[in-house]
Amino acid sequence: MSVVTGALQQTGSMFALFLDTIRMIFKRPFQWRELINQAWFIAGVCIVPTMLVSIPFGMVISLQVGNLSRQLGAQSYVGSASVLAIVREAAPVATALLIAGAGGSAICADLGSRRIRDEIDAMEVLAVSPIQRLVVPRVLAAMIVAFFLNGLVSFVGIAGGYFFNVIVQNGTPGAYLASFGTLSQTMDLWVSEGKALIFGLIAALVAAYKGLNAKGGPKGVGDAVNQSVVITFMLLFLVNFVITTLYFQLVPQKFS
Repeated sequence: MSVVTGALQQTGSMFALFLDTIRMIFKRPFQWRELINQAWFIAGVCIVPTMLVSIPFGMVISLQVGNLSRQLGAQSYVGSASVLAIVREAAPVATALLIAGAGGSAICADLGSRRIRDEIDAMEVLAVSPIQRLVVPRVLAAMIVAFFLNGLVSFVGIAGGYFFNVIVQNGTPGAYLASFGTLSQTMDLWVSEGKALIFGLIAALVAAYKGLNAKGGPKGVGDAVNQSVVITFMLLFLVNFVITTLYFQLVPQKFS
C-alpha cells in the first residue's frame, strides 16, 4: 500500500512540476542564453548516437517488410510500408530513447548535483525560481532538439532502408521511391513530430523532477539518474501506445 501511495504522490508532484513549468514559460525574463546552451548540449550528445541507431533501424525494418512483401506478392509496397514504419513509430521512439538516455540523464545529474550542493536552496532563498531559471530552458531545449532529431532520424532511416532494399535485396529504386505516397500521408509526419515533442517534454520533466528531489549525496544523484531513465522509458512506451491508438481512431487512413 505504501508503494502505491508513494507512486501516487510522485505522480502528483510531477504533474505539479509540469503545471509550474508551463506557467513559468510566460514569466519574464526568459532565460534565452540557458535555452541555447542546453539545446546545443543536448544536440551535441544525441545527434551522432541517434544517427547510428537510425541506420540499423531502417535496415531491419526494410529487411522485415521486404521479406514479408515478397511472401505476399506485394513488392511494390515495400517503400511505402517502410516509410510508414519508420516515420510513425521507429523515428519518434528512437529519438525519445536517445533524448531520455543521453540528454535526460545529463539534466538529472546536473540538477541533482546542484541540489546536493545546496545551490537550489540558495536560489530559493534569493527569491530566484529554480523552475524558471533551470527547468524551463531544459524542457524547451529537449523538446526542440527532439523535434529536429525526429526529422533527421526519419531521413536517415529511410535512406538506410532504401540502400538495404536496393543493394542487398535487389529491389527496384524507382518502385521503392514511387510507392512512398501509396499508403502514407502528410498527417503521418505531423503526428510523428508531435510525438517527438511530447516525448522530449516527458523526458526532460522526469529528469528535472528526479534531479530536483535527489537526496543522499553523490549516490543519491546516481540513483535519481537511474530512476529517471527507467521511469521515462516506461512512460514513453505507454504514451506512444495511447497516441497511436487515438491516431488510428481519429484520422482516416489512406488505402491503396
